[in-house]
Amino acid sequence: MCGIVGYVGTKAAAGVLVEGLEKLEYRGYDSAGIAVMEDHKINVVKAKGRLKNLEQKMEHHGTPFGSIGIGHTRWATHGEPSDVNSHPHGNERVTIVHNGIIENYVQLKEKMIAKGYEFLSETDTEVIAVLLDYYYDGNPVETIIRVIDNLKGSYALGIMFVDTPDTLYAVRKDSPLIVGVGEDENFIASDIPAILKYTRSYYLLEENEIAVLQRNHVTIVDHDNEPVVKELFTATWDIEAAEKGGYPHFMLKEIHEQPKALVNTLSPRMVDGIPDFGIKALSDDILKSFKRIYIVACGTAMHAGMVGKAAIEHLVRIPVEVDVASEFRYRNPILSKEDDLVIIISQSGETADTLAALRLAKDQGVHTLAIVNVVGSSIAREANSVLYTWAGPEIAVASTKAYSVQVAMMYLFAIQLAHVKEMISVDQTKILCAELMEIPQLVERVLETADNCQFYASKFQNAHDIFFIGRGLDYALSLEGSLKLKEISYIHSDAHPAGELKHGTISLITEEMPVIAVATQTALMEKMVSNIKEVITRGAKVLLLCKTGQDEMDQLTDYVIELPKCNDFFTPLLAVVPLQLFAYYTAVLRGCDVDKPRNLAKSVTVE
Repeated sequence: MCGIVGYVGTKAAAGVLVEGLEKLEYRGYDSAGIAVMEDHKINVVKAKGRLKNLEQKMEHHGTPFGSIGIGHTRWATHGEPSDVNSHPHGNERVTIVHNGIIENYVQLKEKMIAKGYEFLSETDTEVIAVLLDYYYDGNPVETIIRVIDNLKGSYALGIMFVDTPDTLYAVRKDSPLIVGVGEDENFIASDIPAILKYTRSYYLLEENEIAVLQRNHVTIVDHDNEPVVKELFTATWDIEAAEKGGYPHFMLKEIHEQPKALVNTLSPRMVDGIPDFGIKALSDDILKSFKRIYIVACGTAMHAGMVGKAAIEHLVRIPVEVDVASEFRYRNPILSKEDDLVIIISQSGETADTLAALRLAKDQGVHTLAIVNVVGSSIAREANSVLYTWAGPEIAVASTKAYSVQVAMMYLFAIQLAHVKEMISVDQTKILCAELMEIPQLVERVLETADNCQFYASKFQNAHDIFFIGRGLDYALSLEGSLKLKEISYIHSDAHPAGELKHGTISLITEEMPVIAVATQTALMEKMVSNIKEVITRGAKVLLLCKTGQDEMDQLTDYVIELPKCNDFFTPLLAVVPLQLFAYYTAVLRGCDVDKPRNLAKSVTVE
């Protein structure tokens, strides 16, 4: 959940570290700090709160000077946000930054206290720094190996030893970390945007591989201290992709990038109007063998999976279950290695619970398919098959374009599966694919409704609670709309199947309870009209999202957002856009930090 960065080169390290942390602040912003090697001593500066607090502190008290250092932006897990709990942590001989959770830190802390060590913070991270000091024998790599053998949990570590003032060390397990390779300078970082200004070349570290970085050399060794030959990757993103590009917030920029992201994700997978993933591990024979599918994900990705469930069951007529990853991994699911497919969805490819669910499925011999956005991420590397969503970097904590490309990929997979199982004809396959490829242009038209969304946001911005209702695909969409609103505007919001209102929820409907009704499914329209009338009768102010030309729906309320006509099957890809815009403008009008909402981080790499 935290972001770490490290630098060794010829530049002033402090500036490079702060720039890198700016690109990683979406991973956590409870506190920030840097450590720089200066005259054979490690100079640490850290501050509670946003990165700007750290910068102000350095302006008043001085900036550490040196050409090697490590930095950290924190999402607090152990210990409240404070200066003392901020990273880096260390002592006279060693200083570290850490992303992850050490599950056995209490036992380790008690052991080291018994040996005479004192602890200054409440964090689990300080235990690692103390262990490194305790086991240090003059050989940093051997010391790191000995320490990680004592750790249970997840970690990505950047480490500096005073005895090796020109060398930076890094190691990871279950938390993301890359090693950037530049000219006369090298880097470590939690994510690619932190290094894009300086290099697009990087190594991916496997579990418990240790990177040894000097200004003009990078060595990577395994747990046995044996050298490892690594493939050097090149980032497909450029620095402009990770900037706001004139938009006031990353979230608004990423909402408007959805048409391009959809084209980039769909077009390469179409050959002669038919889906073609080009993956040997997902051959037609293998696809035909699947009789049941589990879709496992968290948050927004799970909502994309719900649309995928509806699409697969509609076209393929095989059962699909959607599970929250944190529940799936602990409920001892009944899996069949002969018949089942487990689809794992994650934007970052590092989501801790989702990664654990993937490993559980693989341990039972079940084929796993990952749908991820980050090339070379842990989930991508460990899954049997992977489909990348080409959304580009998504910086805002609230996911927008990643959701759309995940949904698009689920549609494409459903069409391909129905095609190979001969549930639809070649002609039907081509028709569906053609309709799907028209969606990006229709999304462009929906984006033109931004002013309407802003106007309606002004009418609802002072609500304390809001309900979303919908049926079928619209219910899955309501869940995502509700999540977007609550996570960035801090308005309490819930989504409910419209048909369930009378089973308890309608008791909460009053003049003070606005309702957002999503009604795009023609077959369910009569039922939705009845449900909308039920809440209007009880005083609710209703914002209606429907397709153009539905006159009866338009007459229900004064607040209507209309969508272009398209196949009901694909409507979620259009309808999600006004819901995103509504949430965005509501949050802006309420004065909220849209890109960095409180208590949240972009990539959840801890349980």
